[in-house]
Amino acid sequence: MSGILLEMQGITKTFPGVKALDNVNLRVEDGEIHALVGENGAGKSTLMKVLAGDYPHGDYDGTIIYDGKECRFTGMKDSERLGIVTIHQELALVPNLSIAENMFLGNERGSYFRLDWDQTFQMTTKYLRMVGLDEAPHVLVKDIGVGKQQLVEIAKALAKKVRLLILDEPTASLNDNDSQKLLDLLVELKKGGMTSILISHKLSEVSQIADHITVIRDGTTIETLTRGVDDFSEPRIIRGMVGREMTDRFPKRESHPGDIGLEVRNWTVHHPLYPERKVCDDIDIHVRKGEVVGISGLMGAGRTELAMSVFGRSYGTKISGRILIDGREVALNSVQDAIANKLAYVTEDRKGCGLLLASDIRENTTLANLGRISSRRGVLDKDKEIQLAKVYTDLLSVKCSGIDQLAGNLSGGNQQKVLLSKWMFAEPEVLILDEPTRGIDVGAKYEIYTIINKLVEAKKTVLMISSELPEILGMCDRIYVMSEGRIVGEFTQAEANQEAIMACILSAKPPEKPDVVPIAQGA
Repeated sequence: MSGILLEMQGITKTFPGVKALDNVNLRVEDGEIHALVGENGAGKSTLMKVLAGDYPHGDYDGTIIYDGKECRFTGMKDSERLGIVTIHQELALVPNLSIAENMFLGNERGSYFRLDWDQTFQMTTKYLRMVGLDEAPHVLVKDIGVGKQQLVEIAKALAKKVRLLILDEPTASLNDNDSQKLLDLLVELKKGGMTSILISHKLSEVSQIADHITVIRDGTTIETLTRGVDDFSEPRIIRGMVGREMTDRFPKRESHPGDIGLEVRNWTVHHPLYPERKVCDDIDIHVRKGEVVGISGLMGAGRTELAMSVFGRSYGTKISGRILIDGREVALNSVQDAIANKLAYVTEDRKGCGLLLASDIRENTTLANLGRISSRRGVLDKDKEIQLAKVYTDLLSVKCSGIDQLAGNLSGGNQQKVLLSKWMFAEPEVLILDEPTRGIDVGAKYEIYTIINKLVEAKKTVLMISSELPEILGMCDRIYVMSEGRIVGEFTQAEANQEAIMACILSAKPPEKPDVVPIAQGA
């Protein structure tokens, strides 16, 4: 058995009115990959923030023993000096700086008065090669994909002489191919002696590479599973996380599609910075009322660009094509136009674009439809706002201390519910859901799926984008496949499977368009 690198004993952390961690214990062996799993709000990220020094000694009760010595960190610099480095779910990279500048930001090479750029570029190249990247050090971070950005974060950690790497949902924003590259890299780094703590809701990845799995539920350590001794199957891990068996990952729903609710014809969008580049190329799709239609594709296929451009032209330039809602052509030249025409877009970036994290649940819930709580003179009716915010908080089962709780203090799953409630409050007929369950646990996912099913039962029109093929297959009545900005395939639920979809993506040959394009009813 390897030596013990880290022990966290009796860790208790309390926020006003909430005990986030209650006597949590964690033991990590030297040179292993240790997974930390649990539902949103279970306390995983809080525990790692205690370890990293985000919550300094004195802010919590309990003991941290690292490499045989008790540690009392007062900040992240203290933990990083010992080789404990955290990679957060929201990447801490500056898009308009080069890879080299990002790699050594706060850890610069050279003297106080003069940076040594030769050394910076040489070391950047060295660490990039270690993680399998061949990009030049001067390339801007914004010009590489999300998967490569995640690898840059790991290279950045290696440059800090990392010994214990903490990864919080590292594959949440990655497609299957990039996720597997990252997992393979962690295994290779483990062979070199590096220890990792992996927080992930993708249980298939956890069971694939972890040596131990510690389950946290409601701020308390439930159990630690050991590879080769305990059952590492997803149902077994889920039972530990939620305290019960989950026989169905996707709630049952009968499909009864009606008339076409949304139709997009000949839709072409150009890149906002590089107008000569098409990000959506002559796209035709339609979605019926009472139907969930999925869009599948690899990262960079143009799915989000399509969704945002349809939602009031909030992305892109030189946009052309037609949008029909309920068979009527509409001009959606702004987000306000989209909302006025009962179209809602639930963004994939709930923290950056979806919610006001410094505002409370009440304000976030009503933000997209203030007219619903305004008097004839445009004055907000606070009593009505409070009443309706409570209705939606209860409807979506948001776990919170009350509607006055700040959105930024909610778990990821509950933030996602507030984001959904915001757009449900806008009373849309068409909803575009972009990665609606990204970064949330299996229990919260099931609740989101149930909400989607209720919307469909109410004859709403739902277009769903997801990077998770099981989710697309489990939730969608029809599936469009995108590759390089084009629709390259369409499957019914009965026809669809992972192999067929991936084969369609990899072939990347768009089907021939028919001479006569079907039109929506009433057009």
